[in-house]
Amino acid sequence: MTTDAERKMQFLFALRSNGITESRVLSAMEKIDRGLFVRGLFADRAYDDMPLPIECGQTISQPSIVGMMTQALRINPRDKILEIGTGSGYQAAILGLLARRVYTVERHRKLVQEAKALFKSLDFANITCILSDGSYGLPEQAPFDRILVTAAAEDPPSPLMAQLKVGGIMVLPVGQSDTVQNLIRVTRTEKGYDYDDIRDVRFVPLVEGLGKEV
Repeated sequence: MTTDAERKMQFLFALRSNGITESRVLSAMEKIDRGLFVRGLFADRAYDDMPLPIECGQTISQPSIVGMMTQALRINPRDKILEIGTGSGYQAAILGLLARRVYTVERHRKLVQEAKALFKSLDFANITCILSDGSYGLPEQAPFDRILVTAAAEDPPSPLMAQLKVGGIMVLPVGQSDTVQNLIRVTRTEKGYDYDDIRDVRFVPLVEGLGKEV
């Protein structure tokens, strides 16, 4: 039987094997227990490097992808971050250890309620979880130092591009929802935007509007 210590070692090894080398990111991912964010049938798979289903037809991303996206953001401790797609809250909790302020937006009321309860239990006073249509961003809190999108759009949404500070970074998957997408990093410059390809990924689509209540 695998012990918790062995599971944690395997978890961190999987991150490093996938190119997650930034010490602050590794430390944050070691501190945030993914098991708290995975419930029900898949709870015993919480430490595997794989995406898992959560409620409302959403998924919790595989840890190596979470680490890769977090590392690509190049977060500074004073940064204000916008996350689009709270989901389980796992990614936002990691961001909350790395940045000054995190605003995370989710279209499903049930996921917002569950994430808020988790953030409170973990004493995250710097994370604000909001029920809203993430495709429009959060203009009342803009501009942001960093923006992370955890659902795929065909192109980077223009409202989010506009809410990024000059010098700011946005990481998001782009492409058709039923094909392989590309994870990219967008950096806003004085003259426009620079784009870097990171790797192929597969995410749920970025959907406009609020989720239907079940």
